[in-house]
Amino acid sequence: MNIIESLNWRYATKRMTGKKLPDSDLQTILDAIRLSASSYGLQPYNVLVIESEELRKQLQPLAYGQAQIVESSHVLVFAAWNSVDEAKVDEYLQAYSETTSMPLEKILAFGIKDRMMQAIVSLPQDEQYHWAAKQAYIALGTGIVAAASLEIDATPMEGFMAAKVDELLDLPSKNLRSVVLLALGYRDAANDFMAKTPKHRWSEEKLFMHI
Repeated sequence: MNIIESLNWRYATKRMTGKKLPDSDLQTILDAIRLSASSYGLQPYNVLVIESEELRKQLQPLAYGQAQIVESSHVLVFAAWNSVDEAKVDEYLQAYSETTSMPLEKILAFGIKDRMMQAIVSLPQDEQYHWAAKQAYIALGTGIVAAASLEIDATPMEGFMAAKVDELLDLPSKNLRSVVLLALGYRDAANDFMAKTPKHRWSEEKLFMHI
């Protein structure tokens, strides 16, 4: 399938079969998420990859009993940094220097650290988190498209008790807050009322405004 066919094929799957993803396909989705676009390239989030059946059973009531949590192969938890400080910026710039073989002094001469400090670190803590959460959503979208290209169902889920999920996964100790979940697996078409529902989106004329 080409990308448009893949996106027409996918939907927010409500029931899954429990079949496990091949390791290679899971890795492809994770690689796509890792390579996703991000402001300044900072990627101010982490992604928890949950395969454990026992942990997913604990997670399910915190997601209002949604079946995908336990019927999926894996659940990805996109967790944004709760705060962004100078140390995080320095760590990123050092890693960038090592990857690109560009001296750190040259990178700093471009003023990128000053811009990041002003645009992100200077924000109130809550605004730092909300900025980081928006970046996590970009990665979520990349993961969904990557899964569709492999004919793997991917259901984004905002319906969960974030504070309790954070507690279960000990996210506060890691300077993280959960943003959105992504269940990965294979549709159970026989038991999913959405499986044969025609896909609805706004028409091109309704959605796009050419100026």
